[in-house]
Amino acid sequence: MLKRVIEWSVQNKFLVLLLALFAAVGGALAMGRTPLEAIPDLSDVQVIIQTDYQGQAPQLVEDQVTYPIASEMLKVPGAQTVRGYSFFGVSFVYIIFDDGTDLYWARSRVLEYLSGIRGRLPEEADVALGPDATGLGWVYQYVLEDTTGTRSLADLRSIQDWFLRYQLTAVPGVSEVATVGGFERAYEVTLDPDRLRGFGISVPAVMDAIRGANQDVGAMVLEMAEREYMVRGLGYIEELSDIESVVLGATETGTPIRVADVAQVQFAPQVRRGVADLDGRGDVVGGIVIMRFGENALATIQRVKEKITQIEDGLPPGVVLTSVYDRSELIHRAIDTLKEKLLEESLVVALVCLVFLFHVRSALVAILTLPLGILMAFIAMRVLDLGADIMSLGGIAIAIGAMIDAAIVMIENMHKHLEREIGEKRRRYIAEGKPVSFGEGKFPTSFLTSRERWGVVIRSSKEVGPALFFSLLIITVSFLPVFALEAQEGRLFKPLAWTKSLSMASASLLSVTMVPVTMGLFIRGTLYAEERNPVYRALVWVYKPILEFALRLKWPVLGATLAILVLTVIPLQRIGSEFMPPLNEGTILYMPMTLPGISVRTAHEAMRRQDSILATFPEVVSVFGKAGRANTATDPAPLAMFETTIVLKPEEEWREGLTWDDLIREMDVAVQFPGIPNSWTMP
Repeated sequence: MLKRVIEWSVQNKFLVLLLALFAAVGGALAMGRTPLEAIPDLSDVQVIIQTDYQGQAPQLVEDQVTYPIASEMLKVPGAQTVRGYSFFGVSFVYIIFDDGTDLYWARSRVLEYLSGIRGRLPEEADVALGPDATGLGWVYQYVLEDTTGTRSLADLRSIQDWFLRYQLTAVPGVSEVATVGGFERAYEVTLDPDRLRGFGISVPAVMDAIRGANQDVGAMVLEMAEREYMVRGLGYIEELSDIESVVLGATETGTPIRVADVAQVQFAPQVRRGVADLDGRGDVVGGIVIMRFGENALATIQRVKEKITQIEDGLPPGVVLTSVYDRSELIHRAIDTLKEKLLEESLVVALVCLVFLFHVRSALVAILTLPLGILMAFIAMRVLDLGADIMSLGGIAIAIGAMIDAAIVMIENMHKHLEREIGEKRRRYIAEGKPVSFGEGKFPTSFLTSRERWGVVIRSSKEVGPALFFSLLIITVSFLPVFALEAQEGRLFKPLAWTKSLSMASASLLSVTMVPVTMGLFIRGTLYAEERNPVYRALVWVYKPILEFALRLKWPVLGATLAILVLTVIPLQRIGSEFMPPLNEGTILYMPMTLPGISVRTAHEAMRRQDSILATFPEVVSVFGKAGRANTATDPAPLAMFETTIVLKPEEEWREGLTWDDLIREMDVAVQFPGIPNSWTMP
């Protein structure tokens, strides 16, 4: 069958080339639309339930909220693990599902079971699902700063919560914009117990009165002068005096008793469970853009930046937005590095082809196979919804060497057939007394007619093509065990296995279709015998004595090989293991932990001291610290956990001779504080 495919391809050259052109154009379009990321998302399929239960102690939150929800979520189909965390005033329940579960199906099932338990939860508990995002979704972070010094942290927090957050959440691909740091403004009513006792008013009565006064009400329709007027009662609280004027009752003489008579009303910040700092300069307001699950990270970040550019003019004078973490820089660096290495590999392969084939046109056949095979792999990647990242592009890099094998072997075989065909025809011409214009060792393809040359193409391709096709398929299926990996291992290595297998499959298909056609088109001109290639002669001169030696002393050579194999057990036992190697992102995540129960003020002061020291390093661009959690369900961090993102300058601008490890060691020594063990990792 494969021989018939080869023969059909040669007989339909134009159609094969046209299909190859379509594949190249389709692959280029698919490559442009392939989602770009730095690494595969290794996160589990999980749904987060966040419950705000303001002012309640962790034990009460655990008993009344976390435990009832977690026990109910155990019934959800496909739920593999259910974890509950209880903090002061907030509860998190994580439901982790089996691999392969659709995230949105899982969210709908969780909502179904959650609706059945709402009646068993306290009325004050505010239950909501977390964003449809993963731990890899924190793609962009920024801070708001006031250059005029006239706005408080509460003002900046209001700008973030009521302006920026809504604008950026509307960007396609963004699941949530979380706020961290600053002060969330609240109305605080401080009651005077003596006055309450004197007027005979209870605390619940004050709470009910304020709650009842903060609402609009609608009434009937009033008809006047042939027109209708809707009667409304406007009662929403807008300023402090509105609360002070709320009536709680009346004295015996009928004098109204107002809130101002029994309490002091003022603005005050909400209890904070997270603080932020920039470069050790003090408290700031920050925002975290969280990408929706499965979105194109690079495209999402680009849209966020464009939106920020549009809305910056709408910010109050003196308020500026500063980026402190941008994942797109890492993505660009990772993809550019891989593109550079893929180009280098392709050039090396092309150079090897030129050197060993000793014929430029023949080398073009092999070289053209690479980009076309890669573009065809990108078409399959889009169909399978695979993104481009370090692992998936790494699979292509691994496959490049083997992708070109079939083309090189087929070219070599055609050279041999051409040499025989031209040699026989030359001898026949000499025997018949016809003139021949070339000597021994030269094989001009023009000596053959077009029909004869294409006949050589078909015969040489059919001789080795099927065997090469199956040999490439064997290499393709060699990665099948990788597809059996599960959990994080599977999510990490399956993209590599897919792209490597797809590239090899593309090369297999090209080896029996396009390669024979391009051989007939490009292998022209004068060919030379292998013996005239100096590289070939040098390699044979080195290889032949070694081969003869090995064949003469078969058993000693086999014994030495076996001994070397056995000896490899020693270094194998001493080599360490790690799930992922360190990834130099150009950004460092400094994550120290301190004692549980630390106060907000103490945590912020400790983090500020660390950030101010780290900001003094000449290699550092910015230091953005976060203690505690941001206003998102994806961040259950306690105040004892610091997360400091250190953005570095390009390595060309570092001190001479300074390496990545050296910089980490210097920073580690500089921020040694009692009770705060250091940890250095990657965002």
